[in-house]
Amino acid sequence: MKPEETVDFHLRAAWMRLSKTYNAAAAAHGGSMAMAYVLLNIDREGTLSTRLGPKMGLEPTGLSRILKSLEDGGYILRKPDKDDRRKVWIHLSARGKKYRDITREYVIALNKHLRSVIPERDMDTFFRVISTIQHELEHIQIDY
Repeated sequence: MKPEETVDFHLRAAWMRLSKTYNAAAAAHGGSMAMAYVLLNIDREGTLSTRLGPKMGLEPTGLSRILKSLEDGGYILRKPDKDDRRKVWIHLSARGKKYRDITREYVIALNKHLRSVIPERDMDTFFRVISTIQHELEHIQIDY
């Protein structure tokens, strides 16, 4: 089987292109796609640090590095929970809110563009296929 005949080839190639596109836009504002992704997932009232990783599908070690970078850059603030000091809330700083707003605008613009060049019927099919792939990958067991 040729690489271009596999599902993973096309998923990886599309993700790499999307990642490059997002990273280029983020770099123009002094950030990265990873930073922007975290900021987009912090609720306005704050998010518990232990809920952020699962919400985004990130491992704790990778998330810790990104959070440290965001905190050092002044994008987020860590605040202990009032009732349980073991819990830490992640809040956006003014700088983090501004960067998140820029990120959100870019994501929306990119999605609008893609939806303008891809027929709605094809987008519906794409989302059904991606959902099926995700479901199958969660439940598949292939013996080899």
